[in-house]
Amino acid sequence: MIARDKAIIADLERFRVMSRDDVAELHYNHVKNPITEANKTLLRLRRDGLIGVSKERRKYLYFPQHSIKKDSQKVGHFLAILDFYKQMRRHEQPRVFDVEPKVGDKGLPEPDAFAIWKGAPFYIEIQNSIYSAKQMAEKLNRYESYYHSDEWKEAEWQPRDKKIFPYVWIVGGQRYEIGTTSFRVLQGGVEIIVNRQRG
Repeated sequence: MIARDKAIIADLERFRVMSRDDVAELHYNHVKNPITEANKTLLRLRRDGLIGVSKERRKYLYFPQHSIKKDSQKVGHFLAILDFYKQMRRHEQPRVFDVEPKVGDKGLPEPDAFAIWKGAPFYIEIQNSIYSAKQMAEKLNRYESYYHSDEWKEAEWQPRDKKIFPYVWIVGGQRYEIGTTSFRVLQGGVEIIVNRQRG
């Protein structure tokens, strides 16, 4: 297996599911025919039993060997996380991008992703469905509890000299009334950060 094969499999394990176009964009964007090259590699990896495929949609979806069920309700959610990663990457490659990181015990936040991007840490919440005010308040209360626990100060990515609580970044089609929190909350797409840096 060549290095690119390993990188594709690693991304499938990280994001849980990818389309051919995702693979082409992330791993073949520097070649003349990225779609053709992605197709050849994915066919070979499938043939060798290293990845799985679902042919249920018009565009095939590819999965790591040990994966979520190919008809799982979470497929769309993982594709939305991947899409957000690709949007970030078009501006600047995130230094870290972990999907569904474990930040603590039950009752603490369960972010969809953790990223370090443009020098700042983020807990990312991808909202495919619209939350009620109560549901969003419960989600933010978990972050508030985590903030006051100080457990986040022990994370391996933390700088030695100054501990930083990540921004909580809510991405989706709805804006929520946030209220007062002990941490910064952002709402909207990638452009909000890019535009803030320009301004």
